[in-house]
Amino acid sequence: MALKHEPTAPYHSAQDALRVLEAVARHSTGVTDTELARLTHLAPERLTTLLRMLRREGYVEQITEGAYVTGDALTRLGSAEGRDRALHEKLQRTLDRLRDSVGAAVYLSRYVDGEVKIAQYADGPTTPVVHEWVDFRSSAHATAIGKSLLGQLDHNGRRDHLSRHRPARLTSRTITNDKLLLSHLEAQPPSVPHLDLQEYAVGTVCAAVPVSAGTSVGCLALSLPVQHAHRLRQAADALNRNATPVLLSLAI
Repeated sequence: MALKHEPTAPYHSAQDALRVLEAVARHSTGVTDTELARLTHLAPERLTTLLRMLRREGYVEQITEGAYVTGDALTRLGSAEGRDRALHEKLQRTLDRLRDSVGAAVYLSRYVDGEVKIAQYADGPTTPVVHEWVDFRSSAHATAIGKSLLGQLDHNGRRDHLSRHRPARLTSRTITNDKLLLSHLEAQPPSVPHLDLQEYAVGTVCAAVPVSAGTSVGCLALSLPVQHAHRLRQAADALNRNATPVLLSLAI
């Protein structure tokens, strides 16, 4: 399976953040923001924004002299022992914060061995998850999650998936024509969220943005009751803007 790599803004931010972390890690006694700007060739405003995010996520800490050192979160994720648990906990905290900031249930999904998988999610009393009335693995054609994941595959990868999971009509809005669906996926810019406007389930709208690291295909998604559909695009844009911490956790 080949991937269709078209880096998004969060991807570029994660790459820049990794450059900052590498520079900090090389200076065990601390490195100032002035030195980091010189080492990373990042503009001061850009660097300040990244450092603020890295401090919030626990990847760097600022010591009394104003210099930056590696933080506890980076130490835990960089350790071979217990890394999977540390990554799960870190991602869950990030998803919980995203749920609260966008006011919607939030999901982290991956495309694993040719199938759609919901890896983690964050919901709450006022932000319920979507009722999985049809297995998500067989309904990628109708969900924002599925369309985002399929959109990151090449043409052959998409056709292979659709040959194994024939598009079925789930609501009156579901696209079941292979050619039409493939055309929509091909035309979708990577920076624009995929939407599900009651295509999977009546009464629910969803949006998804790509979060892929290396050869791993993934996406962040959110769902809202249809009565909050007017908030969908704004929430999706906020999800996209805040995808960098998730990408960074997956890349470390």
